[in-house]
Amino acid sequence: MPPDVTPKIGPTAEAESEALKQRIQSAIESQKRPTVTVLSSLLAIADEIGFIPEEAIELVASHSGATINAVWGVASFYPNFRFSPATEHMVEVCWGPSCHLVGATEIIGAVLGELGLDAEGDTPDGVATLKLNTCLGACSQAPVMSIDHRLMGRITPDGASSGIAAMKC
Repeated sequence: MPPDVTPKIGPTAEAESEALKQRIQSAIESQKRPTVTVLSSLLAIADEIGFIPEEAIELVASHSGATINAVWGVASFYPNFRFSPATEHMVEVCWGPSCHLVGATEIIGAVLGELGLDAEGDTPDGVATLKLNTCLGACSQAPVMSIDHRLMGRITPDGASSGIAAMKC
């Protein structure tokens, strides 16, 4: 008979799981609005924890009287909700009309290459997340990208690569 390879949940993992559930419950209950919705609960959790853990879906459903599917439908509809912990750095490249007309495609290509990604998302090493954004609010500086919410205007592909390389250091 093969040895038991089922992972055991030790006291530390159980305690961490319970602490996470307490943080989620606290975030839900701390809302000061007269009407607490599924969306407001998810926003409160994202503000408290930085992402929507799997455990949150069931707790929000229970608190709001909604189904798990309904809560998941709301959570998955909004692209700004994360379902895993955030990476160290956030990189955003604008691909809106102004930026697109003056070279956003080349900027996106340079950033993808520098991060080793094929599309937007998290790098495998957890260092960065790339998001393509329809507007970073700096059209007069197009093309624009940001690293950790620091805008870089009139960026070139070489400048984008240099910004990513500096971020990694």
